[in-house]
Amino acid sequence: MSRLDLCRIIEFPIVHDYRGNLTFIEQMRHVPFEIKRIYYLYDVPTGAIRGGHAHIALEQVIISMSGSFRVIIHDGYSQKDFFLNRPHYGLYIPPGMWRELVDFSSNAVALVLASEFYNESDYIRDFEEFQKKVREGFWNESDRRVEEKISRLYGKNKADS
Repeated sequence: MSRLDLCRIIEFPIVHDYRGNLTFIEQMRHVPFEIKRIYYLYDVPTGAIRGGHAHIALEQVIISMSGSFRVIIHDGYSQKDFFLNRPHYGLYIPPGMWRELVDFSSNAVALVLASEFYNESDYIRDFEEFQKKVREGFWNESDRRVEEKISRLYGKNKADS
């Protein structure tokens, strides 16, 4: 399994109603971590790039609440591109993945669920430093724990998809 396979789209429940749909998200049921922080990005100027970092321990789920944008994930060796444009889908990103959010539509709102409170020391903002940590196997044990959590929460077949 590639480290990029740890990043995955999560589909959240939808309660359909003629008055409008409702989606809910429960920690440790829909997202594989306790939610300690929620923040959102909006009014992102055309051409702006958000993210541009990796986290040492923090896990995230990124959701497009409105509009659309792309999330480019890099594992230190290769990258994968995710297009988010539905509020009932979220992108799970485990620790040790470089991320950039790009191509925001004019009305885009990106909601982020995070496993940790803000801590600047958890950020790696230099791509070469990030690649060095990947080559050294810095996240190997973390990756194994993430694989186990994904398998327990979403089932083995989904973890392999």
